[in-house]
Order: sequence, then structure tokens, then C-alpha cells
Amino acid sequence: MTNADFVYTTYIKTTPEKVWTAITNPEFARQYWGHENISDWKKGSEWKHANGKDGEVRVIGKVLESDPPKRLVLTWADPADKADDSRVTFEIDPVGDMVRLNVVHGNFKTGSTMAGKVSMGWPLVLSSMKSFLETGKAIDIMGLKAAMKMGCSSEAAA
Repeated sequence: MTNADFVYTTYIKTTPEKVWTAITNPEFARQYWGHENISDWKKGSEWKHANGKDGEVRVIGKVLESDPPKRLVLTWADPADKADDSRVTFEIDPVGDMVRLNVVHGNFKTGSTMAGKVSMGWPLVLSSMKSFLETGKAIDIMGLKAAMKMGCSSEAAA
């Protein structure tokens, strides 16, 4: 895979505090992501990304920086392959009556499988977060991912 960073910028009509809460509050994250982000969010603390239905831990890491509600930097790794870690930076900036959320996922190791796993996920997650914060309705990202996989399989078979 590539060592390039994935950079996503999303403008959301909300406050920096609400975006911070959307990322760091397990119950809130579950509503638009289907997963919970669990930690005390202090520098040096561990964090985990767990399925909101069965509690299965999908991602683990450490909090490298935490400056609520402006910046959060995390390591990101599959619990089954902790050595293949990467880094996610959330930058939350007020812009007028909205927020610019920059998410940078990078520092992938050479040969990382994580880069492929996250490249399709972030656009769905951030779109769902934006929708949820602005309208109160999230996108069914798990259903959409499943439909996209089926569509890819159908195209490959054709």
C-alpha cells in the first residue's frame, strides 16, 4: 500500500465543542458511526474503538495529544496487528458559524494493510457525522459499506 496521508476536510454547521463530543463521547459516536470511541482522552492514555452492538474492539491506540475542543492526535492499530499502527489527527477550527474539521490519517508503515482499510471508511464516517450534527439523522454507514461491497463483487463478476 502507500505511505501517503489521507486528508479529509469537512465543514459542519455546529460548534467545536459538539464536534469534539461527537468524536470522544462513546454514546454520541455510536449514533453516527455505529462504534464507540472509549478513553479518558488524556495524553498518554489508551483508547479503543469498539462495536456499539457487541463490544468487539476494532481499533486500539494511544492518545498522543489532546487539546479540547481543538485538536486530538491518536495512534491507530488493529488489535490483531499492533505493529501496523498509524496516526490520526483531528483538527477542529471555528469558521464563522460553522466548524472546519480536518482529519489526517497517516504515518502508515511500508506494506501497511491499515491504509486500505481506512481509505473508504473516513468519507462515510465524516459524512454521517456531518449529517447527524446538522440534522439529527445519521447515515447507515454499515449498510452502505455492505451495499458497496456487494456492488463491487457484482461488477467484478460481470
